Amino acid sequence: MLPRDVLKRIRRIQIMTNRLVNESLAGEYHSVFKGRGMEFDEVREYQHGDDVRTIDWNVSSRTGRPFVKRYVEERELTVMLLVDRSASGSFGSAEKMKSEIAAEISALLAFSAIRNNDRVGAILFTDRVEKFVPPRRGSRHVLRLIREVLFHKPEHRGTSIRTAIELLNLVVRKHAVVFLISDLLDQGFEQALKAANRKHDVVIIQILDRLEKELPAIGLLEIRDAETGEVACIDTSLPWIQSTLRDNWNRNHERLLKFFESHRMDHVSIETGTPYDVPLVRFFKERAKTIR
Repeated sequence: MLPRDVLKRIRRIQIMTNRLVNESLAGEYHSVFKGRGMEFDEVREYQHGDDVRTIDWNVSSRTGRPFVKRYVEERELTVMLLVDRSASGSFGSAEKMKSEIAAEISALLAFSAIRNNDRVGAILFTDRVEKFVPPRRGSRHVLRLIREVLFHKPEHRGTSIRTAIELLNLVVRKHAVVFLISDLLDQGFEQALKAANRKHDVVIIQILDRLEKELPAIGLLEIRDAETGEVACIDTSLPWIQSTLRDNWNRNHERLLKFFESHRMDHVSIETGTPYDVPLVRFFKERAKTIR
C-alpha cells in the first residue's frame, strides 16, 4: 500500500497529464507514432475496385467465388522511456528541478501511450542502470511506472547514456519508440545513440536550465559539480569568464544539434521555468505535418 502523500502526488500528476493528453496530445501522438507495417485482419468476398493482388486463391478455389485478404495497420507499439536520474537533475533555477520536469514528461508520454493501447516501459539510469520497468499495457502499470520515476532514489550520481542504450538494445528486440529524457550532460554516447536510432525511433527530450547557459554577473561564486563533487570558485563579474562559459555551452550545444540533424534524430529542448507542453505539442504537430 502506497503512503497517502505519494498517492496524492501521483494523482495530481495523473490529473494534469490527462488534461494535456486530452487537449493536446492524444490525436497528435496517434498520427505521429504508427505501427511498423500491416497485419492480416480477415478474408472477405471480392468487391468492385479491390486490388486483384490481394485475392486469396486458396479460399477462392474452394468457394468458387473470388475472395480477398484484408489487412489493417499494425497499430501496437512499444514505447520506452530512458530517464536520466543523475545528480545534475537535482538542479533548477525556477520553480521545478530538472528531475521533476523529467518525471512529469514521462507521465505525459506514458498516458499518451496507453491511450493508444501501446506498451510502455522505462529505464532509469545514472552512470549505470538503476531500474528497469519492462514494457506493459494498462493504467495500473503506468501508475507503477510513474511512481518509480518520481520516487526512485538514485544510488549513484554520474551519467552514462551509453549504458542505458546498451541495456535497451538487449531487452527490446523489436522496433520501439524511444524517448531519451536527459540534460545530456555526458560524453561519448553519440555512437551508441546512432546505433539505437537505426533500430528504433529515437526522440531526444533535452531539459535545460537558463543558468547552465549563462551565469548572472554577481561576483565571486562557489560552484559544485553535482555529479563529481568538484568545487570551483569563479568571479562571474569578469567579462572573459562570462564569455568563456557562454561560448563553451553554445559550442557543445551546436555540436549535439548538428549530430542529431545529420542522423535524422528528433530533438526537443525544454527549459525549466517555461511550460513544457508547448514545445512538446509543437514537436508532435511538426512531425505529423512532415509525415503527411
